[in-house]
Amino acid sequence: MRALPAALVVACLALPTLAHASALRCDNKLVSEGASQADALAKCGEPVTRQSKTEYVTNKSKVSTGRGHSEREEASTEVTTSTTVEEWTYNFGPHRLMQVAIFRDGRLVDVRSGSYGY
Repeated sequence: MRALPAALVVACLALPTLAHASALRCDNKLVSEGASQADALAKCGEPVTRQSKTEYVTNKSKVSTGRGHSEREEASTEVTTSTTVEEWTYNFGPHRLMQVAIFRDGRLVDVRSGSYGY
């Protein structure tokens, strides 16, 4: 019966490691989600590659133009916004996976693992 409480303790200790959080680890420094590109450069140095693209998102919204309670007219408007997305690839050598840091408008939003470095 003692095995059940011990298993619960082990499971609870493992939970924080199961949570997904985007962070870039460079030696003993950590660049967390929401960090700026300047912070990543200061902690990790220059990436081996940088790719940049602009994404456009169009949102439609309805605007009520009715004058009274009985008259309801709706007009539709479209707003297009642009976002700059940059992917920085870090190569930490042949014994570690390369890391791709993804920035949206200058802030870290995701980190993905690539193949082994060179």
